[in-house]
Amino acid sequence: MAENVVSSGGCSCKIGPAELKRILCGIDFPEDERLLVGLGEPDDAGIYKLTDDIALVQTVDFFPPPVDDLFLFGEIAATNALSDVYAMGGKPLTALNIFCFPIGKMPEEYATQIIAGGMATLKRADCTSVGGHSLNDSPIKYGLAVTGIINPNKIKTKKGALPKDRIILTKPIGTGIISTALKTKMAEKKYVEEMFLSMKTLNRIASEKMQIFDVHACTDVTGFSLLGHLWECINETNISAHISLKSVPMFNGVTEYASYGCMPVGLYRNKAFYGQHVNFAGDTEDLNFMALFDPQTSGGLLMFVNSNDSEKMLSELNADGIPAKDIGYIEESPQGATIYVE
Repeated sequence: MAENVVSSGGCSCKIGPAELKRILCGIDFPEDERLLVGLGEPDDAGIYKLTDDIALVQTVDFFPPPVDDLFLFGEIAATNALSDVYAMGGKPLTALNIFCFPIGKMPEEYATQIIAGGMATLKRADCTSVGGHSLNDSPIKYGLAVTGIINPNKIKTKKGALPKDRIILTKPIGTGIISTALKTKMAEKKYVEEMFLSMKTLNRIASEKMQIFDVHACTDVTGFSLLGHLWECINETNISAHISLKSVPMFNGVTEYASYGCMPVGLYRNKAFYGQHVNFAGDTEDLNFMALFDPQTSGGLLMFVNSNDSEKMLSELNADGIPAKDIGYIEESPQGATIYVE
């Protein structure tokens, strides 16, 4: 166990949606007709067509440690990076390590532990490490640039949800709140361990199920929160999402720790940016409602499934040990997109 390595910013150091939109505005990005998914319609990963049957899926993600257990940090960071490929329906093949570590200020064995955790996760994903890049820098940061493959005709993007689709979420939410409670030494060990197990669990099985059932769209839930990523899926469409608050799975302890004020800065930022698109008849300070804006690390997949397939898909996911839940549905909305929390 390494002490005092957790970044004060944790995983909420991600640039916010409003800032990112301003930064990218007006930039002239290179274009290529073989680029099937890119910044023109931002998604979880980029997709570049090689042949009629094969396309590359590429993504990158890294962040400071949210935990003191450095092997676990490596596992979580790698799982989080791989998730973007899984969200597109792809198969990860290779990964490049991205590593920042303060040489001379911390024992080098700490670095070994982090990378070992990442490699253990790659083995579980049948993904090969092909090298990477490191910097003598502080604070510690670690992650992966992942390359996978996918059939160009089987890509799952954020867009594509249809009226009457059921919305399935494959992991509970609340990692930001529990991580904040952990930093303030309020979190109970059993709740923290439950969260860590989820954070290092690959979204591989859920992604493979998408190839079997009629899934129209998918994304993974990370720093922009459940409602933030949901909004990205329906924004600029003529559909609306209806979410049942009581159906959204949350880690044990989330509401309790939120009542103590253990809510990360990213939660308030997400609520300020995405809350304007959410219609909630109840108290907007309700702690369970607030948790829907909690920034997640290594969260689950948010899938939009044909209602004829959703019950069977959910049953198979649960049978495989995936704690997936049906949390709502999609409805036609000629007046424009809105998220309704009921």
